Order: sequence, then C-alpha cells, then structure tokens
Amino acid sequence: MNNGFTTTINDGIAEIVINRPPVNALNDAGWHALADEINRVGASSEARVIVLRSEGRGFCAGVDIKELDKEPERIVSVNAGNYRSFEAVHRNPLPVIVAVHGFVLGGGIGLAGAADIVVASDCATFGVPEVDRGAMGGGAHLQRLFPVQKVRMMYFTGDSITAAEAYRLGAIEQVVTKAELRDAALAIAAKIAAKSTVMIRLAKESLNGIEDGNLETKYRWEQGFTLQAYASKDSAETRRAFVEKRDAKFEGK
Repeated sequence: MNNGFTTTINDGIAEIVINRPPVNALNDAGWHALADEINRVGASSEARVIVLRSEGRGFCAGVDIKELDKEPERIVSVNAGNYRSFEAVHRNPLPVIVAVHGFVLGGGIGLAGAADIVVASDCATFGVPEVDRGAMGGGAHLQRLFPVQKVRMMYFTGDSITAAEAYRLGAIEQVVTKAELRDAALAIAAKIAAKSTVMIRLAKESLNGIEDGNLETKYRWEQGFTLQAYASKDSAETRRAFVEKRDAKFEGK
C-alpha cells in the first residue's frame, strides 16, 4: 500500500486499485502519488493498458475534506495533485479503463471523465457536490461524460445520477453487477492488450488530438474559481459543516 493504492501488472494489463477507507478520498500526498504512479505505469514497457478501480464502499469521494478543513492552505497543492492525476489518465500513452462502483464524486468524476472507457456497477452514482464543499472543479470532466444541461443540473443542485441513467446518456460502456465489475473491465483490457502496442499508442494520441477543446486548460480555468471560493467565509463554513455533519449556515440566510 502506498498513499492509498496498489499496482499490479499481468499479461500487459496494469491494475491500479485505490483503497483508502472509509470513502477513498485521497489526501494531498495521495493525489500526487497517484499521478506519479499512473505516469510511471504509462511509461512502463510491461504495460499495454491500464485498469483503474477501487475497493471498499465506493470508487472515490474526491479530496480529503477533513485535511483541507484543518489546513486550507493545502488547497493549492491539492488542486495541483488533482490536475496531475486527471492529466495522467487523459494524456497517458496507454488506454485507461476506469471501473466504478458506489459513489463517484468530485475527484472520482475527474478520474472517470478523463478515462478512455468507463464501466460501472449497477450501484454506481455520479455526482459533483463541489458547491456544497466550498470549491469548484469537475465540470470539464463531467461534461466529457454528460450533455451540458445535465452537467449544469448536477452542478447547481448537487444531485447525483445513477449508473442506469449514465448508461442511457452514453457515458458508460457497460453496467454490470458489482461482483462482475472487475472481470468486465479486465475483459475489455485483455482485448486491447492483445493488439499492437504501437498501434494502440498511436490511436490514443490521435484520438486525444481530435477532441474539441483542451480538457486540461478547461479544468485549470475551473481551479482558479476554487481558489477564489476558498477566500470566502461560505467556503470555510461548508467544510466545517461537512466535518461536523450538520447543515451549513450562511450569513444573510
């Protein structure tokens, strides 16, 4: 275990598994370590495809809010860790399959939205509670999964959507039971790993090059608003309320 995840490589398939109880929310060091590991695996001659998944109650709840509540000055480094992790998935020379279950929130959305292929268990739910945590971010990656108005509905309300709805909207390749999730992801990975590594790497670079806009630039724009949000009392109150498990109380309301 290293900063909340493990890595194995078998038959050209690299499997990176997040496991940081209770909700797979990575801290500052964890996000940077994850970015480093995804980049390391992508540069490895052993790997031909990457599967990113999690153990526990859900895929990923994003950043460690408790750490940021105690040390809000860490937000700049946490932002950088998020950026680097999502970029490591999106710009990786290898295809990245993300297999999600349970909650897919915040940084979990970033990882899934940056991926090449997403498979989900039927218990998965997708959400961006950022406005309720005093932050911004995730919209660019969410918009890579869902239509723009659906993204705005989710962002403004904080409401989540189910795996079935995500599948209907075309964001997910397969919806399976939780017990079948790992095997489903590995089956797709095996098909890719059996092909020419040279051709697959060229295909990944080519497909990234024809996308509309620049995902990393869009996300960097959002992160500037996170820093602006952190300068407000409302932002601090949302984190304190989350830690204390109560409703946030805003001035003037």
